[in-house]
Amino acid sequence: MAFSGNFMCTSFKQQLLQGVHNFTASSGNTFKLALYTNSASFNAATTAYTATNEVSNSGSYAAGGGTLTNVTPTTSGTTALTDFADITFTSATITARGALIYNDTAAGDPSVLVLDFGEDKTATNGDFQVIFPTADSSSAIIRIA
Repeated sequence: MAFSGNFMCTSFKQQLLQGVHNFTASSGNTFKLALYTNSASFNAATTAYTATNEVSNSGSYAAGGGTLTNVTPTTSGTTALTDFADITFTSATITARGALIYNDTAAGDPSVLVLDFGEDKTATNGDFQVIFPTADSSSAIIRIA
């Protein structure tokens, strides 16, 4: 299995302390979600976007993936969190095992998160949708406790 779980990339954690990533919804960086086949090999050590083993262009999906709509970061108790709006690729024929969220604004397209779908997910000339979890202190896609 090429994907082995969901990971907040280690390089991303360091880059947060270096001020590389800005998640402010209206004026922050542009984050993208790229889809990959089961041949991709990603884990916590993944450092940047790559086109290797990315799914083929289809429907509204194009190389590099789709731009995510960021939700303004907030806090809940002692946890800081942010989220993205769900993303849909329309009229697409895609089989993807996972995804990479990366910062398309920062130099080198640094990685943020590796998402493992647990199995191949397929759309045939239809919608391929990635639904993000509830934006709260225990479920948000990006949480710092």
